[in-house]
Amino acid sequence: MDGWGWLGRVAVVIADSVRLALPAEAEAIAAIQRRCWAQGLAPATAAQALASVGVEEMAASWEEAITRPPLAQLRVLVAVGEDGVTGFAALGPSDDPDAEPGEDALVAEFCIDPESQRMGHGSRLLNATIDTLRADGFSRATWWVRSDDDTLRRFLTDAGWAADGAHSEVAVDEAGPRVKLVRLHTGIG
Repeated sequence: MDGWGWLGRVAVVIADSVRLALPAEAEAIAAIQRRCWAQGLAPATAAQALASVGVEEMAASWEEAITRPPLAQLRVLVAVGEDGVTGFAALGPSDDPDAEPGEDALVAEFCIDPESQRMGHGSRLLNATIDTLRADGFSRATWWVRSDDDTLRRFLTDAGWAADGAHSEVAVDEAGPRVKLVRLHTGIG
């Protein structure tokens, strides 16, 4: 899971790996997140989401999450390919009202750059996510997924996740389009 190797005194990136994100990667993470929004959201929702926040503001938020997370168990992981960061995941304790403190974790964000999908980065990142949550002492993980994202749902159900019956709707603002979400869960103990 490390993603770094050493050649003499020089650190080199090990392609096709997953590791904790570095502050200098915040801008790459923000750019990937924006490309994932543009690809995965309905056009009106994507346009509204992208217009609501700039890449610089997103990068600053990601740098803050990497360098000064509000909780010790909040993590940002990156998948790394030959050309650098190919995806990321943000994870930590679940903040759902029905979550069991100390037991339930949440995969809050998970994006693989559209140009890097179907190359194994998602599987490596998912495995590292579960390993990290397990090492942090969680026994169950949850993940809110767009109800119309059949590709992600199939990826997760193939990996052992299942819907738990919870659902929600979110929007960028009150007047904007709504996105329906379903919650998936898996045991990781």
